[in-house]
Amino acid sequence: MAASKPAPVATVAAGALAGFGAGLLVYHTLFRKKATRFPATEWPLPVDKRHPRAGYPTYDQKDATKSFIQVCDKLTAECTEELGKTHELPEAEKKWLKEMLEYNVKGGKMNRGLMVVVSGELMLKTKGMPVTSEELTKLAVLGWCIEWLQAWLLIADDFMDDSETRRGQPCWYKLDKVKQIALNDAFMVEALVYRVLKRHFSAEPYYLQLVDLFMETTFQTECGQLLDLQCMNLSLQDFTFKRWELIVKYKTAFYSFYLPVALGMTMAGVQDKKAFDAARDPLMVMGIYFQAQDDYLDAFATPEELGKIGTDIQDKKCGWLFVNAYHNLASAEQKKYLDKHYGKCKVGSAEELEIKKMYKDLKLQELYEKYEQKSYDDIMSMREGVEKSGLPWSVFELFLKKVYKRKK
Repeated sequence: MAASKPAPVATVAAGALAGFGAGLLVYHTLFRKKATRFPATEWPLPVDKRHPRAGYPTYDQKDATKSFIQVCDKLTAECTEELGKTHELPEAEKKWLKEMLEYNVKGGKMNRGLMVVVSGELMLKTKGMPVTSEELTKLAVLGWCIEWLQAWLLIADDFMDDSETRRGQPCWYKLDKVKQIALNDAFMVEALVYRVLKRHFSAEPYYLQLVDLFMETTFQTECGQLLDLQCMNLSLQDFTFKRWELIVKYKTAFYSFYLPVALGMTMAGVQDKKAFDAARDPLMVMGIYFQAQDDYLDAFATPEELGKIGTDIQDKKCGWLFVNAYHNLASAEQKKYLDKHYGKCKVGSAEELEIKKMYKDLKLQELYEKYEQKSYDDIMSMREGVEKSGLPWSVFELFLKKVYKRKK
């Protein structure tokens, strides 16, 4: 974004950057490590000039999970405890937000967030930059921004899909005291992501890049969600492989695979568009393959293995198993059965079990194994392009090891 010969005090004005109730007015001073001022919103308190990570524990990569969770605890505390002074919220509402965050942002595998730390560390080392506890903590903060992004998406997604469980517990909206409040909670978590970015990175020269990256990724994800939700208004004939690929590319691949790596690249000072393009290509293939795994596991894994109750058949999902069965493998009689019952039967019903049996009879498990191997081969074929762009292939290898042939 910067010119090749920047003026000493170059500035960039950005207009209203908004997302579902969260807005940021950004006027960023480049090339100087000076905190950005936001005079229109410096109310009711003056700018907090303390170091944003003062009091954070030393980040220990030998116990990465513990250190990562400690960062979440600090973020939750700082986001909620100040709201009495900054937004006049009573104790009851502060307590609600803290409980809501604890319930929804923890309990997952944290792969996306942890990969920000790991990939960012590798990027910094490749660039010859220091990797201190401070740098690892900043990467962890960005990692939790992704985890919180995912949390609000899942709160809303579960509500829209009438899902029952998430991460082995009832979905947030299913709690008697929550119900429709879950939608506002989802918007609150999204808004908190941008508050965290502002608090921790407004003094960094790449702050505007982070805001842009989160905003664009959120919009991409919501485009995928729109493609997914519109399936309720489409016929099964419209559930093509191309539509499935678009849904999973935009709903999952960008925020789950590209975003963690792009954040590490941004913090390491990467500005070459070709490098981001080279990173995006294999990560898109990984993300699409990852969602095919999810679709496969929804039908064939147990709820205990999956961490939730699979509802794709009940919910009329445009999934990998269905599009292959309906358009390529099913007989006329089997298609007629799918037309009659897909998206119209309950979880555990005889009709749902019959559709799962049909998937097995059509040898979709064997077809999936072939698809899995081809995806792996396609990803590996991109190694040369990634390394030519100056990026460490080890980052992409780490991602691939986490997803290839996973069982849950």
